[in-house]
Amino acid sequence: MRILIDARHIRDFGIGTYIRNLIRALASIESRHEFVLAIHPRDRAELEGLPPRFRPVPYQRPDTSRADNLTFPLFVRGHKPDLAHIPGGSTALLMPKPYVVTVHDLASLTFDTRTGWRHDMRLYRIRRGLHRAERVIAVSMATKRDVVDLLNVPPERVTYIPGAPDPRYLTHRPAADARATGPDAAARERTRILERYQINYPFLLYAGTIRPQKNIPRMVEAFALLRGELEQHPVYANLRLIIIGDELSRYPTVRQAVIQSRVENQVRFLGFVPLDTLRVFYESAAAFVFPSLYEGFGLPPLEAMASGTPVVTSNVSSLPEVVGNAALIVSPDNVFDIARGMREVLLDDALRDALIERGYEQVKRFSWERTAREVLALYNEVGSTRKRPS
Repeated sequence: MRILIDARHIRDFGIGTYIRNLIRALASIESRHEFVLAIHPRDRAELEGLPPRFRPVPYQRPDTSRADNLTFPLFVRGHKPDLAHIPGGSTALLMPKPYVVTVHDLASLTFDTRTGWRHDMRLYRIRRGLHRAERVIAVSMATKRDVVDLLNVPPERVTYIPGAPDPRYLTHRPAADARATGPDAAARERTRILERYQINYPFLLYAGTIRPQKNIPRMVEAFALLRGELEQHPVYANLRLIIIGDELSRYPTVRQAVIQSRVENQVRFLGFVPLDTLRVFYESAAAFVFPSLYEGFGLPPLEAMASGTPVVTSNVSSLPEVVGNAALIVSPDNVFDIARGMREVLLDDALRDALIERGYEQVKRFSWERTAREVLALYNEVGSTRKRPS
């Protein structure tokens, strides 16, 4: 078959991890399929080193453009695929069949407080795109339930196939362009990167997008409570909270929470950082805190576990199924419970050691090779019943 994959979101925080690693895992599996990869011209370097049967093709218009509802379907038809894969969940209105869609979450619907025709149009586009798809891939059982219950997609057409952490979080060695060399290169490179950010204190870490459902204001309030309790602690008296994420300016409630909690000097916002830098922050954090109100999969907690860092996360949506018994679970609606989780994971050494060990084991349950093989089997199943469009 000729399979077209929409790779325009390859640089995004979570979806980009999915697209990048799915494509590379598919490339590592022997098959006779040809892949056409629709990608923004500036992102071609993300797909270097693929075998010849993977062909990047430039397509510049974003899927948020109204014109994309017409131009992307024309682009797809021009390459005459047997099957297309939309891995970001947003499907053009005139998308030619057959195609499959990966749904990561439905937060854009469940946490959208806007009303009016724009909201109705977005809901119509999502529902129409999933109902016309040959198959819908859900990255968690929680997401599958949402797709079935909220959008009335028949459950037999929704297949659960989870993602996995980026393999680079599993290596624990310096990046290819690291300056440090020798047997202690990893530790020296980690120190160099932290010094660049002037970090010489223990810190809790959050990494992910900045969205209302991420519950960051409550996390800040819980941190402020914890700081008050640890003012005289020999290790954590100077504890900080580091938040790595994008689009902070769009959500002023986060800054307001910092000011109202009086922790302006203890909370740092670093914006987007490269993966190898993010890996250093994961490995160096005293704990990773992720009290999200809603997650379609919950990749950051797995990335932290792969980095050997204990995790505090929520008891809602997909997070319990993803982290298993390898994280300290809290109620995301309760600031005091979030603070409790932070406190216990910092001060209980036996618990920390157990969570770190369980975290390594939990991460082994997820593999991009396994994901790619299941996706490939789905391609074959759909393709065997369809003919190439004329």
